[in-house]
Parts: sequence; structure tokens; C-alpha cells
Amino acid sequence: MSEAANGDVLLQIARAAIARELGHAMSASEEAPWLREPGACFVTLKQSERLRGCIGSLEARRLLVEDVKANARAAAFRDPRFPPLSAAELHVTTVEISLLSALSPLAVTSEADALAQLRPGTDGLVFEYGHHRSTYLPQVWDDLPDPLEFLATLKQKAGLPPDFWDREVKLSRYTVSKWCERPATQETIDR
Repeated sequence: MSEAANGDVLLQIARAAIARELGHAMSASEEAPWLREPGACFVTLKQSERLRGCIGSLEARRLLVEDVKANARAAAFRDPRFPPLSAAELHVTTVEISLLSALSPLAVTSEADALAQLRPGTDGLVFEYGHHRSTYLPQVWDDLPDPLEFLATLKQKAGLPPDFWDREVKLSRYTVSKWCERPATQETIDR
């Protein structure tokens, strides 16, 4: 099966999990053997290109098929930034799946060293300091292309000042394979 076909399978599983939670009968094939391997993903929901929910896993701790379904339901109904998705919103919501690679720790000696090692447009980044933790998917580079701003807002997301740095900061990077449904058009919305 091609990578694009794999993405279609994952998108169908995510949409079906959300639809079933809303009481709509919708099925998706879960038979492919690769779905039964451990995997980590993020599910992002958008409406008119605006974020509507995003929840995910940074590490493969369960079967990929279970991770996709759990994160799809969480993005739709438990993202604390948004109210739960309603049945009326489902047809105007697009689903995006980001399948994560394993985390790769970055050995950094300073913030300048960290900034020099970042690969804009390629790296997802995990920031950790004590109990503070945050991540940005590689797609966030589209909105924050400057590495300094990218890292500063990632620190804020973790609950720290944008200029914070300490030698105990831990950074890890990852890449993603990403698939997205085509956005709903007015024609498909009116049907």
C-alpha cells in the first residue's frame, strides 16, 4: 500500500471515531497489519483553515489504530481550548493526521546552540524543563518561520517566559508524515 493510501486509511479511521462518538454510524477499515504496530500521532481538526482541535501522542505507547481513534476523539471533544465538536460541525471540519517519528534528543549547550540546530519546516520540537513541557508540530513553522520566535512561543506554551533558558532545558526533535482531508467547499456544505 502506498503512503498516500495509508494516509487515507488513517483519516477514515479518525473521522469514523469522531462520527461514532456523535452517534453516526460510520465504518473504516482497520484490517491493515501496520495499524497493529505501536505508533504515535497527532490529530488536528480545522474549520475554514482555522484550528478547531489538536491532540496527540509524542511517543508510541499503544497500537497506531488505537492512538488515532483516541486522539481523534480527544481533539474533537476534549481539547480544553475549544467546546466539544457538535454533530452540525462535523461536515465542515477537516481532519489532519501527523504520524510522528521517534523523538531524537538534541544535545545543546545554549539557546544559541539550540537555534543553530533547528531545521525550520522539518522539525517538530519538544521543550522540557522540570514539569514544564510543550511541543510544536513541524506545521507550526508555516506560522512561525523564525527559529527564535518559534522557540520563544514554545517556551510560553510550556508556561515559561519567552526569554527563559537554563542548562537543564531538554529539547527533542521529530519529523512527521502528514495527511489531510480536502477542506469542505461551500458546494459540499450545501448538499
